[in-house]
Amino acid sequence: MSVGFQAVMWNRQKYIYDAILAAAVLGYILAFNWIEWTLHPPKNLPAQIDLQIRAFGTCAFLMLTAILSIGPLARLSPKFLPLLYNRRHFGVLFFLIACSHAVLMLQWFAVQGALPDLKAELTDWPSYFRFIGFPYKSLGIAALSIFFLMAATSHDYWLAFLKPPVWKALHMFVYAGYGLVVLHVALGAMQRDHGPFIPVMLGASVLWLSLLHIVAGVRERKLDLGTGLNAEGWMEIGPADSIPDKKAKIVCTPGGERIAVFRDGNQLGALTNVCAHQNGPIGEGCIIAGLVTCPWHGYQYRLEDGCAPPPFTEKLSTYRVRVNNGMVEVDPRPLPPGTCAAIMLK
Repeated sequence: MSVGFQAVMWNRQKYIYDAILAAAVLGYILAFNWIEWTLHPPKNLPAQIDLQIRAFGTCAFLMLTAILSIGPLARLSPKFLPLLYNRRHFGVLFFLIACSHAVLMLQWFAVQGALPDLKAELTDWPSYFRFIGFPYKSLGIAALSIFFLMAATSHDYWLAFLKPPVWKALHMFVYAGYGLVVLHVALGAMQRDHGPFIPVMLGASVLWLSLLHIVAGVRERKLDLGTGLNAEGWMEIGPADSIPDKKAKIVCTPGGERIAVFRDGNQLGALTNVCAHQNGPIGEGCIIAGLVTCPWHGYQYRLEDGCAPPPFTEKLSTYRVRVNNGMVEVDPRPLPPGTCAAIMLK
């Protein structure tokens, strides 16, 4: 929300998160180099650069696979929610590694005086209509352009300028970038490297992400079917103790809108499940220091009225709640953002 909120400031957890990311990347590249130098020591400078191209390229691909796994994993289990907190940092670091891969590729051509050959390859227009001999480097350039756009707009300034729906739609192009990377690897590295590592890495990544998104999608579909209405037009949620303290139970209206029903001790309140920041799932967060905290980037709101505490001005839609015959019920009709609607349990 702002540097005024401790939840989105640098803290010990965020430092640890980034330190682990940096250590994992450095460890992978060093291990890749050690194994390759042990098994197939490069004999000249171009071979040494080629080794780094493969080290940084495979590292970037595995990082992209991990980034695309975080969303569905967090949907399937709250244990993975901490991975969402600094996903922006993960994405920017991935972009830097991918850029290093591209720079090393240019260096490989440069040390051999072959940059004109690279230009000729990229501008051989008839080759774009062939499968064998397709200029696969152009796919990598297109993917890197997408990732540059996403890294450049990862700051909250662009989120506020573009507005959350547009910003989120823009960042969904990460899947187009992933598809281009898969083709880049399949038509390039896999064609000249006949070892098992590249095909296994590529196939396992595509299979893993496909299955993960399908399983998460099936689970989300069940939630989207909606909760039925009683004779008075309210949705029955269940007994109050079925809602974990300091957390929420997410329900879906017949119209497809998700509502997060929170319990904070004896207080019950219902908010839209869409955060005002990046449309993040508020209901997957928790209550910290009396404030509903979005799991994505720490935006916070009061449970009673959906308002961010001063000096911030963001407001969420609220919903009326009640306890009827021991069951918590929610009116599926939203109230104006900022309307006080929470109740206290007796």
